[in-house]
Amino acid sequence: MSRAMAFRKPSAEEVVTIKLKQPRITDVKLLSDYWLLFVIFMLLGVGIVMVGSSSFEIADRKLDQPFYYLIRQMIYVMIGVLVAAALLRVPLEFWAKMSGYLLMAGVLSLILVLVPGVGREINGSMRWLSLGIVNVQPSEFAKLFVIIYMAGYLVRHGDSMQTALGGFVRPMAVLALVCVLLLAEPDFGAAAVILATAMAMMFLGGVRFSQFLVLMLLMTLAMAALAVSSPYRMERITGFMDPWADPFNSGFQLTQALIAFGRGEWFGVGLGSSVQKLFYLPEAHTDFLFAVLSEELGFVGGLTIIVLFCFVVIRAFMIGRMAEKIGMRFASYLAYGIGIWIGIQAFINIGVNMGVLPTKGLTLPFMSYGGSSVLVMCIAIALLLRVDYERRLIEYDNHNKAGGNKKGNDAEGARAW
Repeated sequence: MSRAMAFRKPSAEEVVTIKLKQPRITDVKLLSDYWLLFVIFMLLGVGIVMVGSSSFEIADRKLDQPFYYLIRQMIYVMIGVLVAAALLRVPLEFWAKMSGYLLMAGVLSLILVLVPGVGREINGSMRWLSLGIVNVQPSEFAKLFVIIYMAGYLVRHGDSMQTALGGFVRPMAVLALVCVLLLAEPDFGAAAVILATAMAMMFLGGVRFSQFLVLMLLMTLAMAALAVSSPYRMERITGFMDPWADPFNSGFQLTQALIAFGRGEWFGVGLGSSVQKLFYLPEAHTDFLFAVLSEELGFVGGLTIIVLFCFVVIRAFMIGRMAEKIGMRFASYLAYGIGIWIGIQAFINIGVNMGVLPTKGLTLPFMSYGGSSVLVMCIAIALLLRVDYERRLIEYDNHNKAGGNKKGNDAEGARAW
């Protein structure tokens, strides 16, 4: 080859071929699920607006800083987005290898919460670890770590779980330990979400139907026993069944939430014009944010948020299904688990706000005030996008192999991606 040929400028078609053979994570066409990102940023944005709207009065009265919760929530969202962007570059293989260690870290943090002098008690529950200027809620991280662990377990021991009783019992023992620690805080809502999500993942992993039915029965009996044995839980259940029987005590929070929904009607009373947030509705900027949103934005606004959550859940299942089709088992179970988790927690929170379910201390994903919740949800979406990215990358490589070295096929593939 002559020197002129060795140093000649490549043609436009050769440049396209070289770029196709060297995809990077910075290639937005391979990385981005545009609609999923758009919906997530919509939920985060609406959440910031509603946290500000629902917390001005309470922050001004308690802290003499009306923008206290709004500013902190904006900081939490920015930190969550930055952490998610960084973790997006971490391969799924790393999470699969670290699943056991992450679970142990989650269990250890749940134990530390219960240690006097280490855990911080708020509203009668030991759910937080104080890290100076912020409080961390380990149960939020435990949810994600359990999902990652279950995805790895289903890949490693999926066959034994379907054929041997031991393969089914081992993950249930782990879940029992996590739930016992959560109930000791107490955090009944987080325990229910983790158990329901893990059970759904096991069902998708192919556990025998007879075992699944027995597990459902045992779980129902255990939940009923816990509710009956605890006076405050029984008070919540009786208050949920007829909140108007004691509207100034056990049914106070729910009746105020229902009043908020009634005042909202179709299109709401207007952003910032809620009356229930003026010290009538407790936890208006956290657990009962959806009630304030429905009061200010009406039935249409509330329904829009529900549709957005449905889109996220459906999209997560679509990503999981597409990953499963090309043999990415860990990635598919992880996507399924994240979708189930978001769906269950949003369903419970909205159901509690509407009086369909007994009161639980669960946040509305992406929207309620709280740094731990926002950060963990952003990390979960980063993992979901990573699943989608690696799936696209494999299909991209398969497309190039199937298309051979024909430049026309490569250019067509580039336009498709």
